[in-house]
Amino acid sequence: MARITRITELPGPISAAEDLWYDLRRRASFVEGFGHVVKVDGPWPDAGSRVLWDSPPKGRGRVSETVDAFEARAGQTLYVEDERLRGTQTTTFAPAGAAQVRVTVTLDWRLKEGNALTDWVLVRRAMGESLRRTLVKYRIERIAELDDERAQQTEAP
Repeated sequence: MARITRITELPGPISAAEDLWYDLRRRASFVEGFGHVVKVDGPWPDAGSRVLWDSPPKGRGRVSETVDAFEARAGQTLYVEDERLRGTQTTTFAPAGAAQVRVTVTLDWRLKEGNALTDWVLVRRAMGESLRRTLVKYRIERIAELDDERAQQTEAP
């Protein structure tokens, strides 16, 4: 199995970072290749729930994410499958100093077809870059959310 890990730090409490990460209505704004939700089974993001989503054309196709484990304010483990791969994605949230959150995403996967060389040379790099872009956009979304909260506080009478 191949593995990649990416980490970001963002401002605010774990609860706010987690709320954004699990918000299926906002996922398209930061998850690389996310198109739209097709179906949700069970109480997302709890263990046993499942989300089916489609990517835009020429993307990953239909993606299935089934929650294996979930702990509020700690993280989630998903079984992920699309047309080309299957694996496990683990997301964790942890304090990272004064008013900061460290978000770590690890993806362990195996290609359905292909060989180890293809996986190592082509897929690993692409997956790492995709996950990096997702976390960059996620951080931008969280900072924008925080800026909106601050603006609303200053506008209040």
